[in-house]
Amino acid sequence: MSNKPHHQLKLLPKWFRRFLFYLGLLLLAIPFIFPFWWMATSSFKTYKEIFAYPPALFPEEWHFENFITAFTYQPFAKQYFNSLYIALLVTVGVLIISSLSGYAFARIDFKGRNFFFILLLSSLMMPPEVTIIPNYLIMNKLGWTDTHLPLIVIPILGSGGVFTTFMMRQFFITIPKDMEDAAKIDGLGWWGIFWKIGLPLAKAPLAAVAIITFLNSWNSYLEPLIYLSDSSKYTLPLALTGYIDAYGAPMWSVQMAATTLSVLPVLIFFILAQQQVVESFAMSGVKG
Repeated sequence: MSNKPHHQLKLLPKWFRRFLFYLGLLLLAIPFIFPFWWMATSSFKTYKEIFAYPPALFPEEWHFENFITAFTYQPFAKQYFNSLYIALLVTVGVLIISSLSGYAFARIDFKGRNFFFILLLSSLMMPPEVTIIPNYLIMNKLGWTDTHLPLIVIPILGSGGVFTTFMMRQFFITIPKDMEDAAKIDGLGWWGIFWKIGLPLAKAPLAAVAIITFLNSWNSYLEPLIYLSDSSKYTLPLALTGYIDAYGAPMWSVQMAATTLSVLPVLIFFILAQQQVVESFAMSGVKG
């Protein structure tokens, strides 16, 4: 009796079943797509149109000047570049540190290896908010406040680097020891094994680490808020809060235009590389 609806569904033409499947996916996607749609269309609307009731899906008139204002009201192009180069440097730094340290913890037998690894993992149990004041005092003592150095160094050497080290270590553990032994017979040392065997096999987890690290840096708000005071050094999340008029009211149209521009690169990346993104996360599942 319970199989009857399933049996009736099988009687439908294949193209119709496929149509129903994609229609269901589209309906499920609407709650996720709508906020992006509203953000993008609001960037072309006036203030009154954004808060009009009933809301309109399209602007009555397309106000492209909102995007021009986004660049002229504050140094948005400079702030955009700040976010981009910081995210890239952090990503490269984390990839280097996590791959080297992850391989060392997984494949090199040195004294105190397990102790140091547990000590490293214990730092993940500490909420990031606990380290804000100590980190600020250290950065201030070094004279790094109101510079981009804390936004680069702390994510690489902090909890972000620890977590990605753990990810890479868990992957390197799964590499068969026979491959390592064969490489040693061929005369390769630890560095050669890491460079010629470990890294080529670790493309998927490295991609996952790169994606996680870049997005975390790109979307970071609290750290720039703490360390930066010069608006020309702001990153995008902090810059988006700067679109207010002389009376302190948000400039919603301009803010939506700037937000759309800040989301666009990440959105395009996910659309073009969605298969690689999914595969990288699937293949780099924590094991061992």
